[in-house]
Amino acid sequence: MTTLVRHRWMTVAGVKTFYREAGREDAPVLLLPHGYPCSSYEFRNLMPRLADNWRLIAPDFPGAGYSGTPEDFDYSFDGYAAWLEAFVGTLGVDRFVLYLHDFGSPIGARLAIRAPQRIVALIIQNGDIPYDDALGPKYSDIEATWTLPRSEMKKVLAEAVSEETFKEEFLNDLPPPLADAIPPDLWKLHWSLITERRKDIAIDLIAGLKENRAWFPEHRKYLREYQPPTLIVWGPNDHYMPEKSARAYLPDAELHLLGGGHWLLETHLEEVVALMRDFLGRVHAT
Repeated sequence: MTTLVRHRWMTVAGVKTFYREAGREDAPVLLLPHGYPCSSYEFRNLMPRLADNWRLIAPDFPGAGYSGTPEDFDYSFDGYAAWLEAFVGTLGVDRFVLYLHDFGSPIGARLAIRAPQRIVALIIQNGDIPYDDALGPKYSDIEATWTLPRSEMKKVLAEAVSEETFKEEFLNDLPPPLADAIPPDLWKLHWSLITERRKDIAIDLIAGLKENRAWFPEHRKYLREYQPPTLIVWGPNDHYMPEKSARAYLPDAELHLLGGGHWLLETHLEEVVALMRDFLGRVHAT
């Protein structure tokens, strides 16, 4: 029974929050913030495979998945980090391994910086990295909008929030055999949950990548000063975060380049699980 994923709701900082949980309540915790344009659904297959020894917790951010979309929420990286801190506080979780992927990485890293003593270790999988010169070519498309007036920039970015672009986000740079392993549920489900308000939120969050660059030095400082035990598992077939991104993150970290892409848990799940199981076993043995 402990390996079953449980689907729950609670109120966090005034937000109706959906989250998935697996494992014993007294087990070491692995916190799983999701990426864009996804939800905790991305961890549905990972969670039962590690729940024998760990407690895995994956929330849907406000404005994503099955969580609420309040009008008065701060839909920014800082706002999400404050909410994620409230989420772990509501659950009474004070120490955890943190999984950093996609937009979940700048949010999770902000959480780590707020209280570094909470972080037992990091697992980084195709995360947004704090190095301008190691980003993939797709970021150039976003950066090209930054010279536009804010209103014009948002109009351009609005064109990137559609069912077709969601599909492109999930297929990314995968070669055909691996692309066939990506279930259409990913883009169909998440597009079905998009409302006009959620579309505006996505546009603002993508636009916020410009301001997020100013935060890069703080992220690098955290990594340099605290150097938490870190496992990097990476899919190099990624237009946003290719192999050079993985190698730039933490040069001394344990790095494994697998054959997939941005959504590695869909194509290389068993390899990732084996690497995580070994790493987590070593971390919690010390």
